[in-house]
Amino acid sequence: MPGRGGGRPPVPGPGSLLPWVGLGALVLAQVCYPLTGGATRAGLTVATVVLGYLLSVGHALLTRGPRTAAALVAVATGGGFAIEALGVATGFPFGSYDYSGELGPKLAGVPLIIPLAWTWMAWPAWLAAVRLTSSGPARVALATVGLATWDLFLDPQMVAEGYWAWRDATPALPGLPGVPVSNYLGWLLFAVLLMSALRPLAGPAAGRAGPGDAPMFTLYLWTYFSSILAHAVFLGLPASAAWGAAGMAATAVPLALALGRDRRERRDRDHRPRRTADTTA
Repeated sequence: MPGRGGGRPPVPGPGSLLPWVGLGALVLAQVCYPLTGGATRAGLTVATVVLGYLLSVGHALLTRGPRTAAALVAVATGGGFAIEALGVATGFPFGSYDYSGELGPKLAGVPLIIPLAWTWMAWPAWLAAVRLTSSGPARVALATVGLATWDLFLDPQMVAEGYWAWRDATPALPGLPGVPVSNYLGWLLFAVLLMSALRPLAGPAAGRAGPGDAPMFTLYLWTYFSSILAHAVFLGLPASAAWGAAGMAATAVPLALALGRDRRERRDRDHRPRRTADTTA
């Protein structure tokens, strides 16, 4: 696999089923989301973020160890809270906005689950980039885009639910009123800082991809394809379905193609006739 970052590729271990179990619970919660409303939907949103957070941090811990998991929490969770608190207090870098009280307790005006959401998607976005390229700068760029473009789905959906609101939502992308362009630029800024810091802090193990990363690749692709379907069909947000599909495609489509190629190569190897050893004297 690509990724000559040092360290051994992660392989499935004794706890290899746990990420799959967590992913199954997350998928179930997300499938239930369009079927609910009001306080139930808000509670399910919080539960989904917590499940995603535990899934990503738990995977980092199981496959790379405490250093990588601690670095992910410090950079994505700690950094995510810091930049959100800055944004709420000053309007930089996202623009001026306020959170409602529907997403649970707040600290410095920021619901505590918000930085968990950054962490949830930062790890699979990073691993997707590791799988796709061995170049350090290219990894940072691809992971940055892979994380930041998720917000093309997330922000329009959360604004439509009333979980936060912008004081001035202009200029906005065509078809996405209520969310200023500055928000997406702010996500890009933070995502590039996050991804630039993650690799050196997380250690060499974070620079290699392996069979143990299959749940995170599945999570990333599930997020991409299910978000397109949900926004286009169930949530009444066709514009965000289109924008998100175009944005996340930069990472999701190459990842899907690479994994498909891997599967074909394994199948070909499994069906290739084996040569028998010559045992004649």
